[in-house]
Amino acid sequence: MNIIRNPERSTWKQLLARPVMNFEEIEKIVAPVLQQVKAQGDAALKEFTRKFDKVSLSEIQVTPEEIIHASKQVSVELKEAIQLAKENIETFHRGQLQLPQKVETRTGVVCWRKSVGIEKVGLYIPGGTAPLFSTVLMLGVPARLAGCREIVLCTPANQEGLVHPAILYAADLTGIKKIYKIGGAQAIAALAYGTETVPQVYKIFGPGNQYVTAAKQLVNKEGIAIDMPAGPSEVAVWADDSANAAFVAADLLSQAEHGKDSQVILVSQSEKLITQVNDEIEKQLAQLPRKDIAAQALANSKTFLVNSEQDAIDLLNAYAAEHLIIAVKDAEKQAEQIINAGSVFIGNYTPESAGDYASGTNLPLFAKRNFPSGQYLRPGNHLCNHGYGHHKNSRNCPG
Repeated sequence: MNIIRNPERSTWKQLLARPVMNFEEIEKIVAPVLQQVKAQGDAALKEFTRKFDKVSLSEIQVTPEEIIHASKQVSVELKEAIQLAKENIETFHRGQLQLPQKVETRTGVVCWRKSVGIEKVGLYIPGGTAPLFSTVLMLGVPARLAGCREIVLCTPANQEGLVHPAILYAADLTGIKKIYKIGGAQAIAALAYGTETVPQVYKIFGPGNQYVTAAKQLVNKEGIAIDMPAGPSEVAVWADDSANAAFVAADLLSQAEHGKDSQVILVSQSEKLITQVNDEIEKQLAQLPRKDIAAQALANSKTFLVNSEQDAIDLLNAYAAEHLIIAVKDAEKQAEQIINAGSVFIGNYTPESAGDYASGTNLPLFAKRNFPSGQYLRPGNHLCNHGYGHHKNSRNCPG
């Protein structure tokens, strides 16, 4: 990672700038896909799946037999892990359910707020280089608890025309029955407009690549609600000499391996710690199955050596990371100084990956009316409750 030593504050904005993707060219590719699916329905879905995914589908919807077969392919250990994550996510979200509170603002004038689940929602689950079965839980569990009546899941199939077994197992465990073997922009189009097979929904949730993001933005212009345009994954780690260098390296790598466009940031006052972390990154990187992807992300990432705690705090607030790990002395106290972040993980034993997968924290927006944004400075709790916790900048929440 590129080490930047004691940068002048006047340079922070430039140094912290994220790569900007030009969506104009991507939209030119995506727009015809949306229109063709809108006009031709299932036929267009099958055509684009052949063209983009190199898969010929006889049936678009996953059958009950496929779900049963998939369950047999998932190991006992993974099933137990998925079940544990589901329980934790349910526990966290059940705590958010609140009865309407009536307030008499004037004599005889009674006002209250009520959350009502969106009737039809679509969940997009990436299934390419890293099938995100955890996203099935993060989206499906809150949708059920919110009372959404119809949940439609789209995810791409593999070369054999089958969905990843863990995705199907997680969907079945969550109670999702309407599962379709389509990915990319064509899946977003199917959810937005509906086809002979895929039901139209009122709001679309889920991460995806640049084509999926562009498709979501385009259908949003037509009045179809979306969670948000999700950007590349990122994490910032603030660490001092009290941190475990191996843990810090693992946290950085766990996010870097998401994709070559991911960005990771390390902020520290300790040159010694920075050296130790870089040594650990080199050792751990060699063992990663996705080391090539992680290496590309690291090449575009930065380490900041700063003079003081206040510089570290100000730099991190200026960056407003999607995920922020605080691995310093008095971490909980220092966390109170953070006002701009998507999610905050406090202490050496609170890895960001725990929040991504199994701690239970996650804040989708499956209600037509939701509670105001709040700040939660505890492990894994998102600072903004609009969307599913993947803001590029929590200060500009689109909710």
